[in-house]
Amino acid sequence: MSTLTQPPSSAASGLHGIFLSFPVALFSTALAADAAYLGSAEIQWTNFASWAIAGALVFTGLTVLFALAGWLRHIRQPGGVRRLVYLLVLAALFAVGLVNAFHHAQDGWSSVGTTGLALSAVSTLLALVAGWMFFSQAQVTEIVR
Repeated sequence: MSTLTQPPSSAASGLHGIFLSFPVALFSTALAADAAYLGSAEIQWTNFASWAIAGALVFTGLTVLFALAGWLRHIRQPGGVRRLVYLLVLAALFAVGLVNAFHHAQDGWSSVGTTGLALSAVSTLLALVAGWMFFSQAQVTEIVR
């Protein structure tokens, strides 16, 4: 018997990966827009960041649902703890992103500042960690000859 390590492949896994790509891109975009706002004080950057955060939260919510379904489906199998940690990272991402969205919804001139930039940075970091956790997982398959 030999073993083969390959990434998991299914339609749900592919859709999960596509949905996860949006928070990574959109939270990073919000961080860049916040940095641009702090450098230029052009109010449109805060609007751009707010919309990016809103879009990221929609796809983060969908990704949390996929992660929850995957964890419940494989709760007693090997790798269940890794799936739970991944789910918790996504839940933390959603919570921090929601606080970030509320912070960006404040009055235009005070919506970003140091706190908004820090929340965007934490959101981006959590999104990157979630992406790394999802795309670095491998599945071990035994091949009988």
